Amino acid sequence: MRSLIKRLIEWTLGIQLKSHLIYFNFAVVLTAFQQHIESKLPFLKDRKLLIAISGGVDSVVLTHLVYKSSFEIELAHCNFRLRGKDSDKDEQFVRELATELGVKIHVRHFDTESYAHENKLSTQMAARNLRYKWFEELLEQNELEYLLTAHHLDDSLETFLINFTRGTGLEGLMGIPTITDKTVRPLLVFSRAEIQEYANENNLQWRDDVSNAETKYTRNKVRHHIIPLLKELNPSLLGSFQQTTRHLLQSQQIIEDRILELKKQIVIPVEAGTYKMDVQKIKKLSDPKAYLYEILKTYGFTEWNDVTNLLDAQSGKQIMSTTHRLIKDRESLLLYPLPSILDTTNYLIDQGQKELKTRQFILRIKELESMSRERHAELVQTTKNNEILVDGERLVFPLRIRQWQNGDYFYPFGMRGKKKLSKFFKDEKYSLIDKETTWILCSGHEIVWVIGKRMDDRFKVTENTKKIIQLKYCEA
Repeated sequence: MRSLIKRLIEWTLGIQLKSHLIYFNFAVVLTAFQQHIESKLPFLKDRKLLIAISGGVDSVVLTHLVYKSSFEIELAHCNFRLRGKDSDKDEQFVRELATELGVKIHVRHFDTESYAHENKLSTQMAARNLRYKWFEELLEQNELEYLLTAHHLDDSLETFLINFTRGTGLEGLMGIPTITDKTVRPLLVFSRAEIQEYANENNLQWRDDVSNAETKYTRNKVRHHIIPLLKELNPSLLGSFQQTTRHLLQSQQIIEDRILELKKQIVIPVEAGTYKMDVQKIKKLSDPKAYLYEILKTYGFTEWNDVTNLLDAQSGKQIMSTTHRLIKDRESLLLYPLPSILDTTNYLIDQGQKELKTRQFILRIKELESMSRERHAELVQTTKNNEILVDGERLVFPLRIRQWQNGDYFYPFGMRGKKKLSKFFKDEKYSLIDKETTWILCSGHEIVWVIGKRMDDRFKVTENTKKIIQLKYCEA
């Protein structure tokens, strides 16, 4: 317990202490923990917190420290049904602890093995996905603001070594972050031995998971075989690791500052969630691949050679992540979020219908009264791309709205002769996304309007027009 208190006070107050000069007791631990929260995690004060508790020593110590600090807490326990009766005993233990503390507890049973098989995941990854998805639901449903987990310094070192052996960037070498979105890890500054010592000194009860001793899992191999050898080489391994991660965090901050400035020069917002990047400016950077990684890493891309190759690819070449699409468009890279649903619907407009509403757009149809030649000329001259006048007697109902297809052609308003839409798009310098989001209004097999862009000359209003239809388009 002495080493834990010493480390708590040193971390919080920024001084080194000689353990024989301090009288250690539970009150000191509590005060030191509260000062740690006050200094490093003050946003937790007066918030409703959810604690992930397995029943093991780490989560039990975290629960007691937070409870004794007078936070409003609820507990969440996952029964993954992987250890038979032991899993049920873990559940019973945390239920009894919640009753003892007088706090609310949430318990969820999972068929972990079936989920892992169905989703082709390892058992550990399946359990991780299941619990964090459930934790997110609990936070939202119960108006809880943060999730606390009991990860500690040894966990962070294990993560560092696992990432290092698999290959990783700078972020993977910084271990486990203290804060990730709404997940906070208040014990990351303490070692496993210190947490164990604190639990023993205060006569806390907990459940041991015998699977933690098995070495079939990568983390357990690192924990039981690799780290003990490293500690033989350096007894102060954990302290050295902490110092290294502090240096890495400082380096990471320098990189983030540089990328922020660079984005202002290279990345241009086009619309919500959509960005345009200057290819030539990227190619002039000292290491384009490294810079592209830093700029695009939050968008789910993983094949960085493919990303870099887009710089010299033909226009129209693209790659996709699970959430975004990156497209080479002339001298730019265009970044777009993937649509949740690709809309290939055909919409029909019956005769007499005055409005069509879809989740992408609204089209309003109105029949106008006959007009003088002067008024007709005025309207034609002032018509905008999102509003056109057509000869109603040329229309064949029902009209149809669809997305464009290869081979489509029309007679652009004000021009003689027909033109393929593909050529029209090229001349207008449409991006791939522009093409994909363009809608076509058709009368029979003829195109009336490249909606919002250009109408067909065959349907224009003339001096002989007896029935004028006004079409207005706007995004939904």
